[in-house]
Amino acid sequence: MPELRSRARRNRASVNPDLSPTPIDIVPQPDTNNKVTTRTPQRRTGQRRKREGAIVDVFDDNELNNNDDGHNNIVSGAGFETTPFGRKADEDIKKIRVLKEQVAEKKMNEYDSGGRSGDKGPGAEDDGNTAPLPEKVSVGGSPMYRIEKKLGKGGFGQVYVGRRIGATGPGALEVALKFEHRSSKGCNYGPPYEWQVYNALGGSHGVPRVHYKGRQGDYYVMVMDILGPSLWDVWNNNSHTMSIEMVACIAIEAISILEKMHSRGYVHGDVKPENFLLGLPGTPDEKKLFLVDLGLATKWRDSSSGQHIEYDQRPDVFRGTVRYASVHAHLGRTGSRRDDLESLAYTLIFLLRGRLPWQGYQGENKGFLVCKKKMATSPETLCCFCPAPFRQFVEYVVNLKFDEEPNYAKYISLFDGIVGPNPHIRPINTDGAQKLIYQVGQKRGRLTMEDEEDEQPKKKVRMGMPATQWISVYNARRPMKQRYHYNVADVRLPQHIEKGNEDGLFISSVASCSNLWALIMDAGTGFTAQVYELSPYFLHKG
Repeated sequence: MPELRSRARRNRASVNPDLSPTPIDIVPQPDTNNKVTTRTPQRRTGQRRKREGAIVDVFDDNELNNNDDGHNNIVSGAGFETTPFGRKADEDIKKIRVLKEQVAEKKMNEYDSGGRSGDKGPGAEDDGNTAPLPEKVSVGGSPMYRIEKKLGKGGFGQVYVGRRIGATGPGALEVALKFEHRSSKGCNYGPPYEWQVYNALGGSHGVPRVHYKGRQGDYYVMVMDILGPSLWDVWNNNSHTMSIEMVACIAIEAISILEKMHSRGYVHGDVKPENFLLGLPGTPDEKKLFLVDLGLATKWRDSSSGQHIEYDQRPDVFRGTVRYASVHAHLGRTGSRRDDLESLAYTLIFLLRGRLPWQGYQGENKGFLVCKKKMATSPETLCCFCPAPFRQFVEYVVNLKFDEEPNYAKYISLFDGIVGPNPHIRPINTDGAQKLIYQVGQKRGRLTMEDEEDEQPKKKVRMGMPATQWISVYNARRPMKQRYHYNVADVRLPQHIEKGNEDGLFISSVASCSNLWALIMDAGTGFTAQVYELSPYFLHKG
């Protein structure tokens, strides 16, 4: 679509009188009404889209007007004359109007899809194919479904309503059909990677079921449960507001869904309001929450050994949605359970406040600026107008270590005091969260909040003076365990270094400004020992 825009702009320039546009031959045609038509020199077939772009762009700048004599006129740019059209021209104008509406719709989708967060990272969406969708679908032994209205777009594909043809016997009348073109980035080596994730997670708590899947023509197709509106839709249709109780219920159930997904060895990788859907209205599942779009899901646990995957950092790789991604994702660090929870925290604050502090950045440096703003925004600032449990949840999740196991039951219990005591009248079904708390209670004793009201995280980050420079160590050959320390005073510097040495970490980068230190320690230096000295003066070379 950006290609169409650029062509249209070039065609705008072509109607400038200074550029001597191609003349139009006025050829009288035998007609009883003495109509006059226009004929332009024929171009090659390969230029067809360029001509369409030019036509639409001229019509964008010049309206179709009706004269008193009943004839339609096209008031064009300089270099053209007003020409009366007859019946044949009226039909052409209608076709052009339709073309204009189609292109206008594509232009709107190119920007932000009517207000949704169009912040996908590179490779997260692929609409480059032009193959038409089939009118009917039957894959993997499924019944025949007729494709109806479009529901939306996922990470790599697009989703439509499928209505069963000749609905007799068992089977849903309406399903969701997710199409992914065979040339999309998710299908480089055959069926979409998302299929593997649904094989492992499909039908588990909070994940929709996949009934059939297979390939038809140029598309891979999944036949899934049809669901209702997303949380973004609910928030948007409610004047960009959502009640505290509603958001608290979403927090409780979303945490339980992520816990179940994480227990299967996967992290979602793209948690945001658009990917949380409610059940279909008018069904028993209308208050149930689902998490969809698993195209960016990755494993945090090795399948063979059962151990946590190794840490790595690739600053040139970003996966997710800029607005809701964790700081670790911005820095190119390997995704783990903490990233899903941090993205969930930003999602909850967005639904509650209606805006995040880092919205509004544009341009090529958008990702960098958003990440910098996230790092400089403390939990207190982010949650200044939110109830205390939301701030506590943010503080817990942004302080999680790479391989640390989150305390899901504790996070859920933070919001118990906000929602009503009767689960049956809550705006969101929280049965999954209640089962999780019950299971944890059976093993460790039920968690109580009275003993932990005044408890604060042992370690706080992103507090105080924000960093003015970033130091990043990148080793493409092997993964490294790294530790970052910013704004460290002189007296605390030896403590960090000694603790790092005990863990096998040695200094790889160091900087100082205004009596404060920035320190990076990692396990990839190859050192076995290290000597340092802290001095107010430059040391002599020895």
